[in-house]
Amino acid sequence: MAKNFEPEAPSINLIGAGTIINGDIKSTGDIRIDGTLNGSVNAKGKIVIGNTGSVEGEIICQNADFSGIIKAQVTVTELLSLKATAKLTGDVTTNKLAIEPGALFS
Repeated sequence: MAKNFEPEAPSINLIGAGTIINGDIKSTGDIRIDGTLNGSVNAKGKIVIGNTGSVEGEIICQNADFSGIIKAQVTVTELLSLKATAKLTGDVTTNKLAIEPGALFS
């Protein structure tokens, strides 16, 4: 009897504080960045950039939640949420945008 193939649940990836990545990341799951990324990140799920996270380059995803420092061209197909500690500089394309008081956006 053949075993039914069931696709795995999307993965959750973590880039920890103190980690520095120079290059591009592609993922079918969610990504949380608490370290530093110099390059682009493309995820079919949600991208979370924590308080200690920093991204310089390009971000493409379905949903995003930013708390850190972002210098990037950002494309979010659904909701982009900027928390109070977020500092975003760059071009943004999104369907919905939520900005908490205290967030810096230019």
